[in-house]
Amino acid sequence: MRVVAVVANWNGGEENLDCLRSLARNGLEGPDVVFVDNGSTDGSLARVRAEFPAATIVANARNEGFGEASNQGARLALARGAELVFFVNNDVVLPAGTLERLTRELRLDPSLGIVGPRVLYRDDPGRVWAAGGLLTWRQNLSTLVGHGAADDQRFRATRDVDYVAGCALLATRDCLEQVGLFDATFFAYMEDVDLCLRAKAAGFGVRVVGEASALHRTSSATGGGYNPRRKWMMGVNSIWFLRRHGRPAQWARFVAFDVLPLPVLWVAGLFRGRAKAVLAKGLGILDGLRGKRVTAEAIREGAGWLW
Repeated sequence: MRVVAVVANWNGGEENLDCLRSLARNGLEGPDVVFVDNGSTDGSLARVRAEFPAATIVANARNEGFGEASNQGARLALARGAELVFFVNNDVVLPAGTLERLTRELRLDPSLGIVGPRVLYRDDPGRVWAAGGLLTWRQNLSTLVGHGAADDQRFRATRDVDYVAGCALLATRDCLEQVGLFDATFFAYMEDVDLCLRAKAAGFGVRVVGEASALHRTSSATGGGYNPRRKWMMGVNSIWFLRRHGRPAQWARFVAFDVLPLPVLWVAGLFRGRAKAVLAKGLGILDGLRGKRVTAEAIREGAGWLW
């Protein structure tokens, strides 16, 4: 099965080179890599062109967001006859053999539409970032399985999940043609959960292959961790996700577990340096309810009073 990798970049610096080198170690290079740059200003696109001249490059004039950039790459991949599209974050490094194990799982079970590896922290590979994800409809609507736990046999199992993280997501052509690509209106965050839910609704299996691994330096494009800009984006997109997939009971659960605790979290955040991020989350929820969307202009440095 022909695999084409799609890597989206926005000011990713040297991370891109590490990512593309790891793809080459997994047998993907030249025309089997589509690199989509979202108007980077840090010189990262030039460095990729210099080291990987045979890769297919898409150079956007501005930041189109992770979803649209990934879709641009996927459309090219499918047009070139790819049977599998491998969406890979530019801050991800793949150990040798990762791709082979993922494709083997798809060959063994034709009912699958999406698979992904367990994801470990790149700076601390003994800890799990995500071994798949589950919808809870509580804080942030979902939870990453094993998040922050020590990596052990529990997370090296292969099992069906609600979604796999978009930082290393392998999808079949049949799945993407039937359910569509990422919803680009999310811009970043929740588009992977949305895609996997649509795939499952169409009858495709979604599975984490725990024997395979990826190393991820989390949220590098938006500052990482518990920061105001990232929490605002999560707040906005949680509302849009609920509008598409949520029922009244699930809205109620989100309000009870993610909205009502915000005042307490803000007070606690005063002592932990997180108060601005909590405010940003609340503002994002309000902005989502008011119909606002995440855009490049909205998350520009200095565009919001909290970042």
